[in-house]
Amino acid sequence: MMNLMLAASVATAAPASIEPETRAALEATCLDYLDGQLEGNPERVARSLHPDLAKRRVLGDTPDERLGLRRMTRDELVDLTREGVLKTPKEQWNRSCKVLDVAGDAAVVRAETPWFVDFFHMGRFGDRWIIVNALWYSKPR
Repeated sequence: MMNLMLAASVATAAPASIEPETRAALEATCLDYLDGQLEGNPERVARSLHPDLAKRRVLGDTPDERLGLRRMTRDELVDLTREGVLKTPKEQWNRSCKVLDVAGDAAVVRAETPWFVDFFHMGRFGDRWIIVNALWYSKPR
């Protein structure tokens, strides 16, 4: 019974207040990532990503791997942007960034476009927030 009560209180706990400057900086990094892809700007995408980025998508069980993951590096993502894989006319952009939580130099941000949802772990390096990890979901087309 106590574990159930503890779980309920943890699930409903609201994150601490996020300073407006921090929220704006996190959203700016998220928009560099999204808008950079949508406009086909690899430099903008690259500056939003840590050099050791771990980007993954859940595949489930696959013939090659139990609990399969699709893995992507920073360089792969920048190259796909350079190729214009998600390049979209600006009048068709439909994207959002939502800061979910911040604790010191770590944050969680949700990004969404018509094609995918990303959950970012961001780190603050000096005065810059950078995407360190990303778990993404490809929406059905």
